[in-house]
Amino acid sequence: MKTPPIVSPQEWDAAREQLLVEEKKLTRARDALAAKRRRMPWMAVQKEYRFEGPDGPVSLLDLFEGRRQLIVYRAFYAPDVTTYPPGGGAYPERACAGCSFLADQVAHPAHLNAWYTITDDFDKDFGVDEWHGTNAFIRDGERIYRTYFVNLRGDEAIGSTWSYLDITALGRQEEWEDSPEGYPQTPPYAWWNYHDAYGKTP
Repeated sequence: MKTPPIVSPQEWDAAREQLLVEEKKLTRARDALAAKRRRMPWMAVQKEYRFEGPDGPVSLLDLFEGRRQLIVYRAFYAPDVTTYPPGGGAYPERACAGCSFLADQVAHPAHLNAWYTITDDFDKDFGVDEWHGTNAFIRDGERIYRTYFVNLRGDEAIGSTWSYLDITALGRQEEWEDSPEGYPQTPPYAWWNYHDAYGKTP
């Protein structure tokens, strides 16, 4: 392997500062893109959908569990998608290796919540019947709206709590964000909590 130059601490710091300029540009561009997502139009969900959960069948509205926002990732879990990698196990103990790999990247689920199984044509209607993808929804009373969708290599950017919040209509809801007027916002860190302490504080 051909390695980069070996340099002094001072030269390394200079190279790091030079790269940091580009990294900060990328961060600002990512923030600007998230701000545009928060201004995306909403699409009303007109149909009823059913999912199978730990306590039986539920509707799309039920998945919100009273919350305002919902993110749904369509994972493949069937006998014909567990053949790779060889020797890696089989259905029903294993799901799709790629979907499982992505699920392993998710932050502690307490920050985001729970998982359900699709039981009808939700996947076809929302662009995930033949491949994986992530949809974001928002609830206004009993009305549900689709606010964002990402799939293919776009899913590679998903994996942290911040990444998931950045694809939602309301975003991280922190004061520094460029959001439409009237959107809920709090000081940074105000809503952060230990994963086992959500619901225990006001």
